[in-house]
Amino acid sequence: MMMMMRRSLRRLVHLVLFCPLSKRLQSRIPAIKVKYLFLAWLGIFVGSWVVYMHYSSYSELCRGHVCQMIICDHYRRGIISGSSCRDLCEENKLVFQHCLSSTPTYQVYSGTWKNKEVMIKCGIEEPLRGDGSPDSVSRRELTLFDKPTRGTSMDEFREMLLIFLRSNLGEQPSLGNLVGRIISLADVNQDGKVSLAEAKSVWALLQFNEFLLMVALHEKEHTPKLLGFCGDLYVTERVTHTSLYRLEVPRYLQPLVPSALHSSANRWLAPAWPRRAKITIGLLEFVEEIFHGSYGSYYICDASLRHVGYNSKYDCKMTDLRSVATEMAVRGFLKNRHCEHNSDCTYGKDCTATCDKLVKQCNGEVVQPNLAKVCHLLQGYLLFGAPPEIKEDLQKQLRTCVTLSGLASQMEVHHSLVLNNLKTLLWKKISNTKYS
Repeated sequence: MMMMMRRSLRRLVHLVLFCPLSKRLQSRIPAIKVKYLFLAWLGIFVGSWVVYMHYSSYSELCRGHVCQMIICDHYRRGIISGSSCRDLCEENKLVFQHCLSSTPTYQVYSGTWKNKEVMIKCGIEEPLRGDGSPDSVSRRELTLFDKPTRGTSMDEFREMLLIFLRSNLGEQPSLGNLVGRIISLADVNQDGKVSLAEAKSVWALLQFNEFLLMVALHEKEHTPKLLGFCGDLYVTERVTHTSLYRLEVPRYLQPLVPSALHSSANRWLAPAWPRRAKITIGLLEFVEEIFHGSYGSYYICDASLRHVGYNSKYDCKMTDLRSVATEMAVRGFLKNRHCEHNSDCTYGKDCTATCDKLVKQCNGEVVQPNLAKVCHLLQGYLLFGAPPEIKEDLQKQLRTCVTLSGLASQMEVHHSLVLNNLKTLLWKKISNTKYS
């Protein structure tokens, strides 16, 4: 009996894998069985494809071991330093865990350090040779850790930092304080001096837009806290939820999942409306903080749900500051830029200025303010499940907010009025409740 069952099973597998649609099969087996066999075969095919795409995508995007090898090689050779180096390279207390990278050149991992959950981030600019030799990254070492040079005095390093900050943040009265903070950050062993390795490390980190903004916005509630660094690898506090929505479909599965189904599932999986309102208030506060910050103004140049997260208390935290650009960076890009259409005057994904078609050059200011972009994101997120008594007013305010346009320098009062009205409406509804 057992032998007969095994033989029947082998025959079934053979039929499913090799001839699911043959005419002979259809003539010998009822049509209903053919349908089930076809579905089984299709399931095996799709499952195999998903597994293959997952592992090929993982190996392409997730190269934390490469990042760690490069960093630790530089550390052992005395080229770099940092508060996390010993735990990463000698004592194995800074541990990479889950890969969250969206691009091979920018590695993002969740991990643990000092009994805390953290985020680990680093860049990989030059791929390794097939032999994995650290010598293959010598070009990266020369370009990334080339400044300051041996013999640079502390006064010269301070001047280097001040010039760099002026070019990236503009002429701000408080830049001297920011230079002092960077010097203190670089002085890992707190001996009142900055070694060459310490200076090279902090200089390399400042070339990352996200790190620069984390230092400039370190006092802001909605910016993740910097916990440590080693070379150009840095560690930040863990943000529990890295997107406004909980369901993230991998790129290779997106063609198979209808957008309507994805949106519907995310709506039902989203936090309760009062908690979404609290997250929204935090996001609006972040927009307010960067509109005119202590160290200049900033533009959100890739408004995406994936760049805004929240913690276990439903406090908004920005998970990816690479999408935020300094006003100086945007103006520098637009200055004297040749254009035929407005699309030629776009920095990042959606920081767009107008094109002066008479002289064929971009104007210097972005037309759509940060608030309008954020409100566009919030329409679907906030209106679903909103309390009936405020839904109409909320919809009206969001519609007004989305249509905001014009040069930031000419609309500061209107911008603040719309933002405050929206915050007030939400706060009145959740204040004095368990959600506030």
